[in-house]
Amino acid sequence: MKRLSVLIVLLIAFSSIFIGCKGKEKAVTTDVPEAWKPTKPITIIVPWGAGGSTDQVTRVVAGELEGPLGQKVVVVNQPGASGSVGTKGALDAPHDGYTWTAGAAADMGAYKVKGLLDTTFDDWELFLNVANVSVVAVNVDSPYQTFADLLDAMKANPGQIPVATAGQLSAGHNAMEAIVKYTGVKYKHVTYDGGNPAVIATVAGEAEVTTQLAVEEADMLKGGKLRALAVLDDKPLMLKDYGEIPAITDWINDFKAAPNYFGIWVPSDAPAEVLAAFEEIWGTTIKDSQKLADYAAERGAVFNPSFGADAKKRAMPYLQIIAWNYYEGGTAAISPDSIGIPKP
Repeated sequence: MKRLSVLIVLLIAFSSIFIGCKGKEKAVTTDVPEAWKPTKPITIIVPWGAGGSTDQVTRVVAGELEGPLGQKVVVVNQPGASGSVGTKGALDAPHDGYTWTAGAAADMGAYKVKGLLDTTFDDWELFLNVANVSVVAVNVDSPYQTFADLLDAMKANPGQIPVATAGQLSAGHNAMEAIVKYTGVKYKHVTYDGGNPAVIATVAGEAEVTTQLAVEEADMLKGGKLRALAVLDDKPLMLKDYGEIPAITDWINDFKAAPNYFGIWVPSDAPAEVLAAFEEIWGTTIKDSQKLADYAAERGAVFNPSFGADAKKRAMPYLQIIAWNYYEGGTAAISPDSIGIPKP
């Protein structure tokens, strides 16, 4: 009888321990937060006109995001003031994960240097998708057959040859200012509300030259409406169905080039679960996106997604180049190093 009593006590003790462990296990699992799922459509503000480089790739990305997010992703064009108007729209909206913006990381990073908008990389989480390169292209009926021909004409006619770009701080303007830094040429700047209108204006004869991105010029180059003279890189660009575009270093040996990364920006103080969900999607769906890879291959871009600290590290070299070009050229409002952009 005594042995039976001891056995009963032991059974009760073990049962208590087992039940306690099960309770603790349940408490741990219920503390794990569920993945963020938006309950309404998300807006991405493209701060440039329709058809340009930012608009093109952002619409591809938006389509890829809708599946894993389970919501519509609406792209809204809001151009103005070199992209700063649309970027400010996202900055001023509630930072709840439902309003993002897009563009070239270097443009956004240089807004404060140029006095256009009080924002820096610290205000955003960067989600990069492709890197783009600028191409010096001319109307196919122009007399310029090589980049050397164009430089000679600009030197002979300072400030007279019209160059179409998407405005200050656009990729085209950054490219032309880099050329000015190395050659000392002067040009007539003709601005539009996006890269696509700038390219079309060059085809129409409103300008003789455009220095916008390859992705924006691709259709007109392939269609025989533009002639490419040089790519702003230290190696040639092979554009599918067009051919090889020579590197600008064939004429300017010491030209410094860096990848011009594009992507989507989410306010850095958005809810942690929003950023975590976006990082998960970027590291899987976007990283493995065949649609984005095909887009890049067709239009002369480099498909190379990244996010977090890695994205900011990748974007910094091109930001350093353009920010310091503006500062040393006397058109910056503040010194780049005052906001954490070291001299390249």
